[in-house]
Amino acid sequence: MTVEPSHTGTLLAICRVHQLITTATGSGVTAIDKRAVHGPVKLRPFGVFGDVQADAEHHGGPDQAVYAYSQEDADYWSAALGRAIPPGLFGENLRTQGVETTGAVIGARWRIGKALLEVTSPRVPCATFGERMDEPQWVKRFTVAGRVGTYLRVLERGPVQAGDTITVEHVPSHGITVGKFFSDPTVEHVRTLQELHDAGELTLNEHYWSRFERILQKNTTGHAT
Repeated sequence: MTVEPSHTGTLLAICRVHQLITTATGSGVTAIDKRAVHGPVKLRPFGVFGDVQADAEHHGGPDQAVYAYSQEDADYWSAALGRAIPPGLFGENLRTQGVETTGAVIGARWRIGKALLEVTSPRVPCATFGERMDEPQWVKRFTVAGRVGTYLRVLERGPVQAGDTITVEHVPSHGITVGKFFSDPTVEHVRTLQELHDAGELTLNEHYWSRFERILQKNTTGHAT
């Protein structure tokens, strides 16, 4: 299924690492401190030009090149926490408005400026994110809320900047969103995504395979994932 190109959203900010900071969790250093930058910035297969990932084992790579979070979800957290959620606070590269991030369909394609991006997978909160936010039980709260945003791969590189239009050029007909798969995955979802991947109609983030195994095991044994 392909949707007609239309103005579906706006890029409010593009963010990249401001400074590396030490952390008591993970690899001991994190690049989660991302802040909005001015002017055009190139998106490349491994992410935003000038950005880095301190923990390459769990972050970054072509399937997680760019992390997008919506202003709508940020506003939810701002109201819930009673504090501002400026672009980059959650470690996102793109702050969007008017286009779904958590509700983006896996495999959907966005045109921003001259760059073409593809929705790949949900963000999974980690202890470093919890330390960054310094909120009680943050990882659990973020997980329960299910407002996780999405990772994207860069299919066509190019410059983007705040104010650019986000045009959804393609939406797969399977309808499985990153948020749905994060919060309420089913065996049917697994089968559908596997079949599309095997048929070459969808390229899945490598992290899906271990999640698939846990979902199928849970269905077989009744044990929690």
